[in-house]
Amino acid sequence: MVLRAFLAALAYFICYGGNWLFAQSMTERPIVVGFITGLFLGDIKTGIIVGAAVEAIFMGSVNIGGNISAEPAAAATFAVVMATMENISADAALALSVPVGVFSAFLFMIINNVLYNFTAPIIDRLAEKGNDKGLITMNFTMWFIRFFIVALCMFAGLLAGGAAIEATINSIPAVVLTGLNTAGKFLPAVGLSILMKMLWNKQLAIYFFLGFIMVVYLGLPQVAIAALAIILVISVALRDMELHKLQETRTAVTPVDREEDFFA
Repeated sequence: MVLRAFLAALAYFICYGGNWLFAQSMTERPIVVGFITGLFLGDIKTGIIVGAAVEAIFMGSVNIGGNISAEPAAAATFAVVMATMENISADAALALSVPVGVFSAFLFMIINNVLYNFTAPIIDRLAEKGNDKGLITMNFTMWFIRFFIVALCMFAGLLAGGAAIEATINSIPAVVLTGLNTAGKFLPAVGLSILMKMLWNKQLAIYFFLGFIMVVYLGLPQVAIAALAIILVISVALRDMELHKLQETRTAVTPVDREEDFFA
């Protein structure tokens, strides 16, 4: 379990830290974290499947101001580690990952506040002196310290909690495990529902019902529906571009045209 926890923490450090090192490259999204964690643990397929499911859960989760609702990268790492265990299903791992993501958000917010309060005066002094090299060094140093600490917390949590969770899962009755599996299957739908509530309007409703008909009544696979959606998006974009050009042509009236219209 030590090696698994170390590899998972390393994947978390690379994805979560790399996101903020390279201009927020979105490597902290669960689908990326799941792939990298699965790659390190030797089960890429499970990593991608679990990462995509966690992505669906937290897709509509939005951080407003300093309020952090959840940490999806930590939830994805935990879910992949749990799902790669022989006696824990992917659905049960999803159900267990949600509270981990919420708890990690509060823990990391505390870590960030402590580090920022400690380093803010130092950064202010460097800025007053115009020490560019010092600011750059401080930036990368604090980046490493911050994400090393959160990766260390992930390692400690997986190392201490992995065996306990595995023992707890073994002692849970089959009925309760069935409930966890069922709840895990519902969670992606809940995440997509939250996202849909944010994006819903009357103009987009027709596309929702079109997708529902294609899935339920026509039985099309998700890949085919995604391909049709891409084609539809491109066609709508091209139509909007043509309408925009036509509108510009009609409204582009020169002063000469206005004068001729006045004396006509």
